[in-house]
Amino acid sequence: MYRFSRSMYRELAPRVIDGTPGGPSPRQELLEACEQTIRRLAVDRRYFARPARSLFNQIRVHFPISEQLYVYKVVERNVSLCIEFLDKLPPDVCLDGVPRQCRASTRKGTPCQRDPLPRMDYCPSHKHLEEPATEEFQPIAA
Repeated sequence: MYRFSRSMYRELAPRVIDGTPGGPSPRQELLEACEQTIRRLAVDRRYFARPARSLFNQIRVHFPISEQLYVYKVVERNVSLCIEFLDKLPPDVCLDGVPRQCRASTRKGTPCQRDPLPRMDYCPSHKHLEEPATEEFQPIAA
């Protein structure tokens, strides 16, 4: 998954505004934000509504106004490529090739060993823990 975050970083890093001496490095913050977003997309995509917009809002302070549109397009393109890649993965295998496992814990506190239901994070015993996918808010036309 690093290829998506590093690709974004390599394309955006030359356009970053230099930070103040002694403060945090804007390039380092850009890299961390890109990696964090891609990691969250891979692990918890169902609960990450607008990843491109979220990342753009996080990093936009490091770029001049004249570069904002370019930055957004780079972020949007790379995030959509990442989502497309994740959609092509087999549904019963995680990114590291290990079979998926139920996200619940047993009463003893150990991870549940059962296989989750297709397109769900939990097994049949724990399916009551699954949160329904919510629809996006649609304003009512007056």
